[in-house]
Amino acid sequence: MKIEKKLILSNVINGACIILIGLFAFQNLNLVLTKLRFVEIADDLNASFLEMRLAEKNYFLYRDRKALNEIQEKIGAAGRTLQEERGNIIPAIGETDLRRLESLLSVYATTITAVRGSGPPGADQEERIRGAGRKLKEYADSITRLERKRVNEIIHAAKRILILSFWAILGSALLIGHFISQKIVRSLRVIETMTRSISGGNFAQVANVRPRDELGTVIDAVNHMSEELAHREEQIIQSKKLASLGILTAGVAHEITNPLNNISMIAQTFEEVYAQLPDRERVELMRKVDAETERIRKIVKNLLDFSKPKDANPTEADINTVIQKTLTLVQNMIDVQNIETVVRLEEGLPRLFIDEHHVQQVLVNLITNGVQAMSAGGRLFIASRLGKGGESVEITVKDTGKGIHPEFLPHIFDPFFSTKGEGGTGLGLSVSYGIIKNHSGDIRVESKPGVGTTFTVELPIAKAQEEA
Repeated sequence: MKIEKKLILSNVINGACIILIGLFAFQNLNLVLTKLRFVEIADDLNASFLEMRLAEKNYFLYRDRKALNEIQEKIGAAGRTLQEERGNIIPAIGETDLRRLESLLSVYATTITAVRGSGPPGADQEERIRGAGRKLKEYADSITRLERKRVNEIIHAAKRILILSFWAILGSALLIGHFISQKIVRSLRVIETMTRSISGGNFAQVANVRPRDELGTVIDAVNHMSEELAHREEQIIQSKKLASLGILTAGVAHEITNPLNNISMIAQTFEEVYAQLPDRERVELMRKVDAETERIRKIVKNLLDFSKPKDANPTEADINTVIQKTLTLVQNMIDVQNIETVVRLEEGLPRLFIDEHHVQQVLVNLITNGVQAMSAGGRLFIASRLGKGGESVEITVKDTGKGIHPEFLPHIFDPFFSTKGEGGTGLGLSVSYGIIKNHSGDIRVESKPGVGTTFTVELPIAKAQEEA
């Protein structure tokens, strides 16, 4: 069932319960009002009956016949009240009790009439009057007490039912709300897991979770999106492969064309002026051919290193020792360029599981780039420290050179991309990137034009890499 329908159904059920409770309360309220109205009438009647009894006593004590007239008037008023309020009395006490009350009032009236038409009453008549008046007063009092008790009972019962109904509706709403919210939360967690998985590059679909509601539709949509993204990823990877192939082809063609043109020009010159050239110049021309050939060989070697890197030979090593060995290799270049070196190596770093020669190749490349960026002198910072989380070591190479323009940063590790013009092949950082990735590490770059560039190499410690 759809969540919307469940919510509507729960609201309908709760609404129906509230309406029933409202009808019950309304009915009880009407009943209470009816009985209260009767109690008011009964109080007035009881007051009249009490006055009748007082007048009755006056008659027997003082033989005042005016008291009989007063009683007769009160009886008539009470009778008229019973007739006028018949519609309010019957719903409260019922027609049987009303007839009984009217009958007792009629008996009392008949007895008073009989006494008025005769002389002084005897003992029998006096007893009849007193008995009829007493029965009328006691019956009216009992009915009044009973109705007051019923009113209290109705109020207390209605109060209990209203309280129980309130808690029942509240509990039902909470249970239904909890059930629906838990169902929504569970489905949302599945969707969250799916989206996190998709964001991490895993496009696996959820096959066992298919709620028959809106969330099931959302999961189906996410599965469809995951399938589409997987398909698009394959297309993007293929297009990137083709783009990389185009970059490699263009780069190789560009890099090899220059030395080939030089060799061609030297060969033509050598052929044209061979007879006029002394032996020394002939040898010099061949040396130039050899130099251009060596240039081509290096380009091809770098290309092979990039496309088919040699298998690594990782062993446990101390990264600070590797950094110091690297500095020894490039110290002469640093001194020639008049570069100030600041080295801060954190002691006690965990050992790494790396290929020392490959990591040295990366560090030499980063240091060389930094030195070349500071042709007019500057400061080179080299540091090592424990990475965040304690599962890696970070090596930082920072220069104070000219920096890299922000638009070039996204392409800094692309093959054959170089900011050095004719002076660079554009493969050094690409090869370095591949080496670090093969070590399950990461390499990052930050740069500001005119301020300098910072490369950060992150390598996992030996234990973390073995677990990975």
